[in-house]
Amino acid sequence: MHHETSAQEITRLLLAWNAGEPGALDELTPLVYEELRRMAQSALGVERRDHTLQSTALVHETYLRLIDQKQVRWQNRAHFFALAARLMRRILVDHARSHGASKRGGGHRLALEEAHARSEPRDVDLIALDHALQRLAELDPRQSRLVELRFFGGLTIAETAEVMGISPATVKREWEMAKAWLYGQLAPGGDCAAEPET
Repeated sequence: MHHETSAQEITRLLLAWNAGEPGALDELTPLVYEELRRMAQSALGVERRDHTLQSTALVHETYLRLIDQKQVRWQNRAHFFALAARLMRRILVDHARSHGASKRGGGHRLALEEAHARSEPRDVDLIALDHALQRLAELDPRQSRLVELRFFGGLTIAETAEVMGISPATVKREWEMAKAWLYGQLAPGGDCAAEPET
């Protein structure tokens, strides 16, 4: 699909989704997914077991390239980032899984920003993180979504608050709680430290 046509179509569908038009999200999702997947594959072109991918940059670049910013208001933008964060999680986890990244702790990793009780980022295994987020979703769906937006979508505290319709203070508090819980799951001996044997 030609870039200008793609941008016009994605903008139209995003506005339609925001307006509650039936079927708009179903049409929008594959268009955004394909572009994110293509960009992620490009970024991961040189395969290294310790490769770090900046998902934040990919999602933001996708937004800038795909959306007519003159038409898209904040609420539309919030919709888009929520969708992009979910798709980026799927793309990155699928990539890590296809390359056997979680085997015995080595593999594709990303830094979880503003790590709990540490001044520098912590690296986490993507597949283990995905499993931990699935467990967190069962215990606290809001915290799981918050981590998805912050980690995979790269949203700031303020942007996450806007997307989720809660206060920045609540986002900050629950972000810290969620990270503490996740690190407990991802620590050696934690339930999600490694992918279960199949």
